[in-house]
Amino acid sequence: MAQFLDKAKNFVAEKIGNIKKPEATVTDVSFKSVTRDSAIVNAKISVSNPYSTSIPICEISYTLKSANREIASGKMPDPGSLKGNDTTLLEVPVKVPYSILLSLARDLAKDWDIDYVLVLDLTVDLPIIGNFTIPLTAKGELKLPSFSDLI
Repeated sequence: MAQFLDKAKNFVAEKIGNIKKPEATVTDVSFKSVTRDSAIVNAKISVSNPYSTSIPICEISYTLKSANREIASGKMPDPGSLKGNDTTLLEVPVKVPYSILLSLARDLAKDWDIDYVLVLDLTVDLPIIGNFTIPLTAKGELKLPSFSDLI
């Protein structure tokens, strides 16, 4: 009986492992806007859905790091759903307080940009499988807006 259960588990694991899953990429990370107390960094994500029906997105969690320090993190609960047999573009706004930007002044003084690592976890609710998390990472430089850009 134990052998039968092991074979059944292996069969199910193999079939589930071969099921198509959504794929995602970070297409852009840039400054979106500036407020009195923070800067909003906007991450754009392209997600392809191989299924004919829409798939609900449970949440998107994010962490923005610079100089090996976390400068912003949070979650975006229930950001919508992925269109069936299509590519969905998502925008994730990341709020970065000015106090943190000022602490990165050493990096800013060199070239007026911030070297960053953005870690995103996109969790979707797949049929049969349940919650499935797509990990994403983007690295690059964020050019800070100049004074003339703000006017």
